[in-house]
This record gives sequence, structure tokens and C-alpha cells, in this order.
Amino acid sequence: MKVMQVIESGQGPTLSAADVARPTPGRGQILVRVYAAGVTTTELHWNPTTRRKSGEPRLNAIPGHEFSGVIAGIGDGADGFAIGQQVYGMNDWYEEGTTAEYCLTEPSSIARKPASLTYEVAAAVPIGALTAWQGLLDRAKLQRGERVLVHGGAGGVGVFAVQLAHIHGAHVIATTSSQTVALVKELGADEIIDYKTARFEQVIDPVDVVFDTVGGAIRERSWNVLKPGGRLITIVGDGGADPRAKDAFFIVEANNFQLVEVAKLLDGGSLKAFVNAVVPLTDAATAYAGKVQQKRGYGKAVVVIGTNQ
Repeated sequence: MKVMQVIESGQGPTLSAADVARPTPGRGQILVRVYAAGVTTTELHWNPTTRRKSGEPRLNAIPGHEFSGVIAGIGDGADGFAIGQQVYGMNDWYEEGTTAEYCLTEPSSIARKPASLTYEVAAAVPIGALTAWQGLLDRAKLQRGERVLVHGGAGGVGVFAVQLAHIHGAHVIATTSSQTVALVKELGADEIIDYKTARFEQVIDPVDVVFDTVGGAIRERSWNVLKPGGRLITIVGDGGADPRAKDAFFIVEANNFQLVEVAKLLDGGSLKAFVNAVVPLTDAATAYAGKVQQKRGYGKAVVVIGTNQ
């Protein structure tokens, strides 16, 4: 099968085309014919991309861990799905990824593809939507009527965090740039702060929850806007000096139930997903370098694989 693999260059990690053996599903595994894969540009530098779980160097990793496609093979004990079924989901960070014609995953990591979405749009959903769900609902235990500050409201995770917080009855405040104010407001933000012209801690009242997708100084300044007993959740593990940041950090995990619920919201029209740009597999390196032309300014870049679009 055709894949894109991570290689080291003089300018850092990049992608190179390769042909490798098509994987065979083992016990409990499912083989997916990938039609589209979401791009997370920072992934080439992540520990699971460069190291194995044992800590040994990992060479020629296939990046991309969110996808949509069709089930092409089922291993023994992988129940609940059928050959030819349209699915979307994510696979383990240490598994070979989805910037490839086929990938391996597990039944707990996928769900039926939202019927209303194309393969391209469906591939842009899993990581962002699951991250927002797990951060707001599982970790922060968001309650109706609470005040939530979402940093990066137009980002790949932020667009879902704003919408899910709104759906669950929160008062949503979001930081974004002037170019995406209208979008974030449409998604359900009650207050919007242009981070280029205002310091959020100077213009908002205290909040119950901060959902941080930026890290660094933004996260550190966010502690000051929390109410007593407020919760800060961050998806940026940048080794900040504040020990509270370590406790607030989490990494998204695949979850079949949540993918099913997200698909219901998408098909029902109360949740929206966005694709920034679509590129073929041969241009995946451009997408991972963040150099895709004709960007919308929000949403994810998606790599299209195959012709069944």
C-alpha cells in the first residue's frame, strides 16, 4: 500500500512517500480502507511519533490518527462491525497512522460515519470532537449555567469546545482573531475576545472552567480568571513551571460511545465540522508543514486517499 512516512531532514521531520506491506488485522483488530485522514501539524514532533512505547527510537512512522473510510478486514474477536461499513474514528498514537491507504484500529476506537458528512469532513472530526468532549464533560464536569472560557475558539479543538459547551447550556466566552469572530459567534459563543487587541483577564468576569488549547503564558494568565473551585483543562503539555498545569493536562483517547454521540449531533445539525483544505496523499508533506494554499482560516486540513470520495 502507498503511505507517507516521517523522515528527518536538515529542516526537521518531514514526510516521504513509500510502499509498504498492507497490514493484516490480528485478534481484536479491524482493517480500514482509509479514504480521508485529518492532519495535526504538530504530530511529527510528538513522542509517540519519534519513540516507541518502550522508549526506543521509532523510525519511518506513518502519521495521522483520525480517519474515515470503509472496513476492509476484521480480525477474530473484533465484534460489532461488518466488511464494507462506513466508519470514522482514531487509532492509537503508537500504531502506524492513517496517512496511508489502510490502517489498523479497534472496535472501541471507531463508529459509523455520520451519514450527513462526506469522508473528508468526517475525517476532520474525531480528535477535535473527542478532545472537547473529554475535556469539558469528563474532566471539567461542565454543568448547565456555568461560565466557560475557551482559548482558540476557531482552532481544530476550539470549534468543538465552543459548540459542546453551548449545547450543554454553558455561558461561552472564546478568544479568537478578528477574522473568525463571526464564525465563533455562530457556533454559540456568548462573548468573544480578539486576543490581538485585548487581554482576556482584563475584560471578563471570573469563570468556572477554562479550556486551554494554547498553553504557555496564556494558560498561566488563565489561573487568575477562575472562580474559587474553578477548573482549568489544558491539552498543551509544554512543560510549564506551574505544577497545576501538569494536573490540568490530558491526552485524548478513542471512545466508541462518544463517537456515536458526536455523530448523532452532527447528523442532527446541532454540531458542525469544518475542513480548512483538502490535499491528495502526494501533498501530505505540504499539509503537515502548514503550507496548504487557499486556506479558509479555520478547520482542519485533510488528506484524501483513494478515489471513493
